[in-house]
Amino acid sequence: MPAIAAAAALPSSARRTQRRIWILIAVALGIAALLVWWSATGAHAAASALPTETGDGEGVTINGINGTPSDSIMTLLGITVLSVAPALLLMMSSFTKIFVVLALTRNALSLPSIPPNQVLAGLSLFLTLFIMWPVLTDINAVAVAPFTEGQVDFGRAFELAQQPLREWMLAFTREEDIALMYRAAQLDNPADAASIPLHTLVPAFMLSELRAAFLIGFIIFVPFLVIDLVVASALMSMGMMMLPPVMISLPFKILLFLLIDGWGMVITALVQSYSGGGG
Repeated sequence: MPAIAAAAALPSSARRTQRRIWILIAVALGIAALLVWWSATGAHAAASALPTETGDGEGVTINGINGTPSDSIMTLLGITVLSVAPALLLMMSSFTKIFVVLALTRNALSLPSIPPNQVLAGLSLFLTLFIMWPVLTDINAVAVAPFTEGQVDFGRAFELAQQPLREWMLAFTREEDIALMYRAAQLDNPADAASIPLHTLVPAFMLSELRAAFLIGFIIFVPFLVIDLVVASALMSMGMMMLPPVMISLPFKILLFLLIDGWGMVITALVQSYSGGGG
């Protein structure tokens, strides 16, 4: 055979090297086969050790005793609700309007990142607590305190806590926005304010708050827009068309804002907008 003759013609050192290569290949194949057999045996043993429906072991189950949800599932759902509850409560307060107005004021000054969002959010939160403190006091008196003393259960406390918040939101929600939500749902207008469900009142309240916030923001933008127009006209008349007008108008905006105590005026206007019967 040609292959045998070629192998016989190789020198002894080459034949020894070839045998070593074949031995290494055979050892590697044997180790691979051993690892495959070992992993299959371990997987079978692990599967045998898992609890079954008829065994004594217990795993994670969805249903508890008598088909009711298990405690672990209820705990997981409770943590999920608590994680989104702060955002929902902020939407049912004055936080949205205050934060939007402060952000528009920052943009009117041509300062898109100063003050940062963390500062605006913190100021909005504390102003919200200042404005909502009477409502929070009423909720504590009619719902939280009776619940902690064991006079009412959680369901009844939740119903009692809604009433002060509903009355406050209704005072600052436009009737047009409530009618808009009913028209979107293709329903007839409610007979009275007490029949408006909370899931309809909350988006209507947010629409009213956004409208009021943008109206205040427009009023804040007007004087700064005038400064921009004056500076741009002056630069055009001097032939300095390549110079951005914002670089020249920004110091004048900040100076004007400081002279009129701008932050104080904005915060005072926001607080006073909740002193009447509508936002």
